[in-house]
Amino acid sequence: MTKSAAKKPVDQDWHPADIKAALHKNGITLASIAEVYGMRSSSSLSSTFTRSYPLNEKRIADAIGVHPMVIWPSRYNKDGSIKPRGFRAVQFNATALARNSKTTAADSRILKAV
Repeated sequence: MTKSAAKKPVDQDWHPADIKAALHKNGITLASIAEVYGMRSSSSLSSTFTRSYPLNEKRIADAIGVHPMVIWPSRYNKDGSIKPRGFRAVQFNATALARNSKTTAADSRILKAV
């Protein structure tokens, strides 16, 4: 009887070592990606492993041959759009909450009139 490896949840980001291994399998390094895009060093590419940076996420994902959402699902919506982050996320959520509560109030007024 063999043990099967525990599968990662679908919405879990790849481990940085898995990303580096996928690049290595394609014969690519972060330094070579940086060179292609005219970057002075690969340090900002490395920081993408821990911080959201959509442009560098796309560069790394293109080198691997997948959509960035596959590597970092926690940073993207289900439709592939980038999730708001930082102060924008707070603003977006507050605006959406206010908009949804207004819509709900308007809907309830319409239903009462009928």
